[in-house]
Parts: sequence; C-alpha cells; structure tokens
Amino acid sequence: MSRFPAPTDTVTPRQPRGQERVITGNRQTSWAFADAYVAEDEALRWARDRAREAGLRSVSPGTGAALRMLAATVDAKAVAEIGTGTGVSGMHLLHGMRPDGVLTTVDQEPDHQQFARQAFRACGFASNRARFIPGRALDVLPRLADAGYDLVFCDGDRQEFLDYLAESLRLLRPGGLVVFEGVFANGRTVDSGPQPTEVLRLRELLRAVREIPELVPSLLPVGDGLLCAVKR
Repeated sequence: MSRFPAPTDTVTPRQPRGQERVITGNRQTSWAFADAYVAEDEALRWARDRAREAGLRSVSPGTGAALRMLAATVDAKAVAEIGTGTGVSGMHLLHGMRPDGVLTTVDQEPDHQQFARQAFRACGFASNRARFIPGRALDVLPRLADAGYDLVFCDGDRQEFLDYLAESLRLLRPGGLVVFEGVFANGRTVDSGPQPTEVLRLRELLRAVREIPELVPSLLPVGDGLLCAVKR
C-alpha cells in the first residue's frame, strides 16, 4: 500500500475544488498591504490623477509592481502594451525593462498618450524609450514584428482579449510573457449569476490560456487579477 494519500478533488478537506475560500478581514488587510508594498513616485501619482480625471482605469500599485518585476525577470528589451492610458502601467514596465529597452504602446486616444508622454518625461525616461502608436489595437498589432517582443501587456478592450492572445503568440519570442489585466472583472468572473458578454469572454480567455500547450500560465491575485503566461 502506498505511503501517500490518494488524490482527491478537494483543495482542503472542507473545500471542494473551484469553491472560493472565505475572505477574512486579515486576508483583506494583507492584500491591501501587498498592493501598497512598492511605493510610487510623484510622476506615477500625477499620471494616476490624470487617469482619474479622465474616468480611466489604471492598474493598481500592486499590479504595477508585478509588471515591473515581470519585465525585469525576462530582461525585457522590447515590450508591447495595448492600452496606454495616461502612462501608469507603461512607467512600471519601463522601470523593469533594460536601460536600452523600448516600450511600444498602443491606444485609440492620442490625447491619453500625450499625458503618458509627459509622465514618462517627468519620470526621467528618454523620448526614444517609448514608441506611441495611436489606433485600434487589432489594426496595429498585425504590423508589429513576429517574435520581436519579450513581453506583451494587454489592458485594452476586454472583449478583444482572445484576439490579443492570438496576436501575442505571434509577437512573443520563446520565453516571452503575455499578461492580461483585469481578468477578475471586480469579482464577476467567478460569480455564478448571469454575466455580460465581457465577463463571458474573460472566462473563455482563462480557459484558452490554460489549455494552450505552448503556454505556462499563472493567475496572480493582484489588483483586479493579472493573468500571465510564458510562451515555451
């Protein structure tokens, strides 16, 4: 007889697989502490204020810190970003990239990109560190080079995330990372009730990333959910 217990379909003896654990006050406090663990500078706070004024979502400080770390982990020289916003995520990515790295960032709103330019400049990044491309992501991405990127960060239209995934697989070099922000959709992704199309598309994305053999995925519980996968 084996010395090891037989596998079961439970995470813990009292918790069936797929069932959420109770979120305690201590856990919420821990998550809040983790989200604020890496301090943000004045330029980042300025960009956050501009996003708030424009009614835009920006990544949480914890998500930004994770992006910075992921870019550093792959020693990123070329990063593609879908969704410039006012530059919050872009600054975190640039902080983690190599000193000679270039961020290619795409957004449908040139006015938002002007805020990002100011923020990057205030943060001390040279103008040649970022390439701003205005336009719809699915029109721009096909023009970018095959296997030319170390990391692709997706923070655009959530209903297009599956299309971004297909493009990212082409854009990434082996060992590169694709990252999707906001996959929890404020808790709706795991809510059993009826959900809008956006949330249904996020669920399709989560399944697709997990099932593609050439990807090694992980779902990080930072901010509103950060789905990451390494291309083999």
